[in-house]
Amino acid sequence: MLRDFTSADHVYIACGYTDLRKGIDGLASLIKTQFRLEPCSNSLFLFCGRRTDRIKALYYEGDGFLLLYKRVDRGRFQWPRTPGEVKSLSAQQFRWLMEGLSVEQPKAIVNGTGGYQI
Repeated sequence: MLRDFTSADHVYIACGYTDLRKGIDGLASLIKTQFRLEPCSNSLFLFCGRRTDRIKALYYEGDGFLLLYKRVDRGRFQWPRTPGEVKSLSAQQFRWLMEGLSVEQPKAIVNGTGGYQI
């Protein structure tokens, strides 16, 4: 479900390490105070702890928050580690992240079939 998340207007990634013991209120507070963004906007916020095999996502659905937790069986997420920074991701960068790739793909080109070659 998280890989095909298309209902958000924006996807933000909290770079650096986040304490994944935080729940909805803790993550919403972090969004508001540290990143100066509105947690109740139509945005998906992504967080990663020190172990890069799991992430949390926070999304406001209009009548309440949805908290998603994903742990991959094999591999790791390629998570930017600039502390205290939030980064806006394009739909393409979000797909790369969910596929285990870095959000920065300097050699990516679109092939004739609409796919990506790296």
